[in-house]
Amino acid sequence: MTNGTLYIISAASGAGKTTLVSAVLEQLDDLEVSVSHTTRAPREGEVDGVNYHFVDKDTFEAMVEDSEFIEYATVFGNMYGTSRQHIQEQLLKGKDVILEIDWQGARQIRQLMPDCRSVFIVPPSREALRQRLTSRGTDDEEIIARRMLEAISEMSHYVEFDYLIINDDFDEARDNLAAIIRGNRMLHVQQQQKHADLLARLLSSAE
Repeated sequence: MTNGTLYIISAASGAGKTTLVSAVLEQLDDLEVSVSHTTRAPREGEVDGVNYHFVDKDTFEAMVEDSEFIEYATVFGNMYGTSRQHIQEQLLKGKDVILEIDWQGARQIRQLMPDCRSVFIVPPSREALRQRLTSRGTDDEEIIARRMLEAISEMSHYVEFDYLIINDDFDEARDNLAAIIRGNRMLHVQQQQKHADLLARLLSSAE
């Protein structure tokens, strides 16, 4: 069985990465999103175990002590972490796994799993980013201003990633993200593992 590939997807808040990832999930088989743990309170419409595993701070810190996270970080006062065991299990099953994390977490993951692929998504302009943050209707002006400053800082780290996607035209951005995953599946090492029997027969000296 061919092992799956871990895809790190990062973006500034409001760049639209979650919507893009959801669309790609509908296009490709053997692909799933890793569900992170967080101490953040659920937003309206979010479901425990689907959007995040929502836990309290004590539970999260106990998981850190037990080395259950492959990476964890504190963002805007809330803690986020990625289950080491879940990702390893899915990759061994041959599934590709998408991990949506910030650039700091992405840096940790790349050090631990250098075979992963990383993608950074940016908006087409600052004006578009601010509009997306405002349209959520969940944050006041002070929080939006703080998120804009943070987003500008986050976007400077795009150079650390393998791929860069500009999320201007949604359909194009979705297709570009899907193309990255499809292209990786066509790599020599992936195809050699997946079609080992076929390749052996094709190259056999037997008539």
